[in-house]
Amino acid sequence: MKHTISLLVENKSDALQRIAGLFSGRGFNIDTISVGRAEDPSHVRMTIVTHGEDRIIEQITKQLHKLIDVVKVVDLTDMSFVNRELALIKVSAAEDVRAEILQIVEVFRGKIIDISPKTLTVEATGSEDKVDAIISMLRPYGLKEVARTGRVALKREFQGET
Repeated sequence: MKHTISLLVENKSDALQRIAGLFSGRGFNIDTISVGRAEDPSHVRMTIVTHGEDRIIEQITKQLHKLIDVVKVVDLTDMSFVNRELALIKVSAAEDVRAEILQIVEVFRGKIIDISPKTLTVEATGSEDKVDAIISMLRPYGLKEVARTGRVALKREFQGET
């Protein structure tokens, strides 16, 4: 099962290495990891997506709590949360197919962020499935490069009715 783990960590140079080491030391792969400054610049927020049995992930989260630089660990998997992924997709775009590519980008609410005589660079945001879908739709035109952020996620605060 896939798990989305959110961490608040002190902004120190070796914190990421310790966290990644904890996963690799247990033989677990990190599917995606996104790291960026949090609301307090002395902290970073990490979103890690991994997969494995619930009890093993529970052990990992308990061990993450014990790391000195880790302030907070939340396994969002069974909670209500919002998430997004960003992809930059450079696709071959001869003049005769540009209109088709632009239609695909529009359907997915993407943006053209760079253009050259032979390529278009597309920005797409959304769920992992949405990003996978736009990449699949653009693949027949010839993907030149793809860069993806991986999932970023926050717990949804509002749970009830207004």
